[in-house]
Amino acid sequence: MGVPSRSTVVIEGPLAFHMRRLAAARAGQCGLQIFTLPMLAARLAGGFAHPITAEILEPLIQSALKDEAFGELDHVRRLPGTTRAVARSLRKAWDADVDLSEVAKREGTPRLFDLARIEQGVRRRLPAAAMLPRDIRNIALEHAVRAPMLLGPVTLERLAWVAPLWRPLIDRLASVVPMSWEAPAAADTSWFHGPVMSADARGASLTPEFVSCADPHHEVVESLRWARALVSSGRATPSEIALAAAGTEEWDEHILALAPQAGLRLHFSHGVPALSTRDGQRCAGLADVLLRGLGESRVRRLVALCTDTGTALDQLPSGWLGALPRGATLHSLADWQRALKGLMWQGEPIAAEAILAPLLGVLAKGPIAAGEAAGSFLRGRAREIWDTATRAGPPHAIELSLQNMRLPAETDAGDSVVWAPAAHVAAAPRPWLRLLGLTSRAWPRRMSADPILPDHIVSADLFDRDPMPERDRRTFAVLLGSAGTGIVLSRSRRSAHGHRLGPSALLAPGRVECALSRARIPEHAFSESDRLMARPADALGTSRIRSATQGWRDWHRTSLTAHDGQFGADHSVVRQALARTQSATSLRLLLRGPLGFVWRYALGWRAPEETEQPLTISSEDFGKLVHEMLRRAVDALEPGPGFAAASAGEIEAAVMAAAATVRERWPLERAVPPCVLWVNTVAHGAKMAMAALSLDAATQGDTKSWTEVPFGHSADEDGVRDLPWDPAVPVIIPGTEIRIQGTIDRLDLRSTQSAVRVTDYKTGQRPRQPEGLVIGGGAELQRSLYGLACQQLLPNCERIFARLVYLTDPPKAYPIGDLNAALGQISEFVELACAMLTRGMALPGREAETEANDLRLAMPASPAYWRRKGPAFARAADRLSFFWDAR
Repeated sequence: MGVPSRSTVVIEGPLAFHMRRLAAARAGQCGLQIFTLPMLAARLAGGFAHPITAEILEPLIQSALKDEAFGELDHVRRLPGTTRAVARSLRKAWDADVDLSEVAKREGTPRLFDLARIEQGVRRRLPAAAMLPRDIRNIALEHAVRAPMLLGPVTLERLAWVAPLWRPLIDRLASVVPMSWEAPAAADTSWFHGPVMSADARGASLTPEFVSCADPHHEVVESLRWARALVSSGRATPSEIALAAAGTEEWDEHILALAPQAGLRLHFSHGVPALSTRDGQRCAGLADVLLRGLGESRVRRLVALCTDTGTALDQLPSGWLGALPRGATLHSLADWQRALKGLMWQGEPIAAEAILAPLLGVLAKGPIAAGEAAGSFLRGRAREIWDTATRAGPPHAIELSLQNMRLPAETDAGDSVVWAPAAHVAAAPRPWLRLLGLTSRAWPRRMSADPILPDHIVSADLFDRDPMPERDRRTFAVLLGSAGTGIVLSRSRRSAHGHRLGPSALLAPGRVECALSRARIPEHAFSESDRLMARPADALGTSRIRSATQGWRDWHRTSLTAHDGQFGADHSVVRQALARTQSATSLRLLLRGPLGFVWRYALGWRAPEETEQPLTISSEDFGKLVHEMLRRAVDALEPGPGFAAASAGEIEAAVMAAAATVRERWPLERAVPPCVLWVNTVAHGAKMAMAALSLDAATQGDTKSWTEVPFGHSADEDGVRDLPWDPAVPVIIPGTEIRIQGTIDRLDLRSTQSAVRVTDYKTGQRPRQPEGLVIGGGAELQRSLYGLACQQLLPNCERIFARLVYLTDPPKAYPIGDLNAALGQISEFVELACAMLTRGMALPGREAETEANDLRLAMPASPAYWRRKGPAFARAADRLSFFWDAR
């Protein structure tokens, strides 16, 4: 068998490289070499020589910027984007075949001397076999006489532009081997001395279809519809279809999200964003912690991402993160060490402190420990992504580097629809082509000044021999001539931010453009949801769509419907919600906002919680803060010396000790403000607690005091407190079946149990005319419920004294006038609300209008809804309105 003859084709771009190799394999072309121009030069240079890559270049630039002495660039060399900007400028200079040292001497510009110094620094630091483009080109020129043996006949396939750097090499090779150029009509071949053959398909005679879409997202939807229609109709295979744009950034995320729904294999020739992958997200989680600190939510996310990847975290039991309180204020290594000490999970101790604390110690060092942190948390491809990102820029700019990183697509271009920059498709055209983003802003793209060598320092004509606008115009012309079967030119009428966009100047004047509506019924749907939108009858067969459609209709009706809190009578989930033991909070919602009660306690809805560190705590949490201080202080004074017998100094010492405990423990359990603000918040709470305990200086000596006294609970939480009653005994609202539970802020009981005083402490602002306040429309129930608990749990007590105490300066007590009358009013109120829910009617109530209602987000935001439904809600409320207005 004879040795196959050797020949070489030169292509450009990753898509062309892949497709040309595939074509050669299918055709059985033995002896064919497929090169890009840098690869061609490396082949002639011989040995292991290879042109410098971005992975090598950027770290060397970083090193040169760090070690060399500079003039004008000295004050920016440590900025995050400097490495990338210098790399772009060097690439431009090399492509333009410019000798930076000679130009710097000729021009005498300090900036050029700095850039030449960086180039020399990079050259000195090059690893073995790696070479700068001009250096490898020069060696290739010297070895050009070997081309007949090494290359054979050479063909330039579909190159539309050859940088000045490579033109001397092409001319030299043309003199020693047969060389031809299969060039598109728009290619610049004026400098080439060999034969030029046309590479255009019959696309020049095609009439493009012009369409406009609402925005970039709509453009992607229409593109997927078009591609799927071609494939399903049999007119094209996926490998014959290309989607392209001058720059892909604006459409990448939409295509990543929508393409899986279309059921089409889609190939990103320019790579998928690294952050769209699981490994990329692991890197993002690590970068987030290093740059922003050891926040509880950030560390939780990082641990969840990096578990089961071969790190030390795998030694911890599955689900152990549930042992950490969500929202805890853990922002320092010391906070985490306290939180992890003695951590229990499912009743068993876990070695979280021994395993996690050393890892957190590394993270606490910040970006300077980027390499050490990666070794602890990242494995496999995630570690490769991290190392590449840290080579591209300093650790403090790791987020920017990760955002710009791309990974090779896992699909094969040979059997996939391709999504690519227009330049990639121009080098490897497909019969069916759809170009996106043909607007005045995006095609051609505008030329931007070089940040290192702007035009006022050195003329752009010297370095930028192929400006971006000219490149885009040439690419557009090549694509128009290369599409063999069909081409669609698409643009957006508005940007993703809603700005109006004009058509590109490249589009033919007088064209007939089809304006596609976002809500149109497509001829061919790209996904199941798209199909349902196109077929209303089919959509109504889907329960969710049917429900949404009915909700829209009900929104316009003036009568109350199933979407306005109406449901079946005696509903099981409502019955279960009413049968549960109610707290003062749930009872208030039942009375003042029955619809919110159903949402929260029957359906289990919860408002989202703030995960970042707040600057203040909520009024509800501040009340809990003061109540916990009161409980700890009184418990410390009982039984000896006894709160009633304690001196002012002893009370103050007990409050200060309670405040110190709360100040240390709360950050481990919930979100609290930053340190300085938190210390001031605790001090303010301690001041209120001291005021509360100092209000009753004349308490008789035979009185015993408790704080945070539970009633209606299954059992005492700690089981060791000496309480005045059994907290497991049920407390029932008279005349109803509603059981209640709660915690009395403070209870003072005579030793003979002849009299009891219960206190509801309020840390908020004092309302107007608090003297006449009884139930406050259902908002002030605690004082009366405390009295009810004493009636049922202390049956021998003759006198029950219930009061409200507002702790705002000056603190003042407001006793209830007639406890039995208040309880009778509450009983009737509760009975009426329960009967309404049992009948299947839940009204928004007065609670829906308050700012404290965290479920307002689920209510219709439009005032038109309330105007339309308001009269019907008022009629349905009937007697409830009387209680809502009661003082």
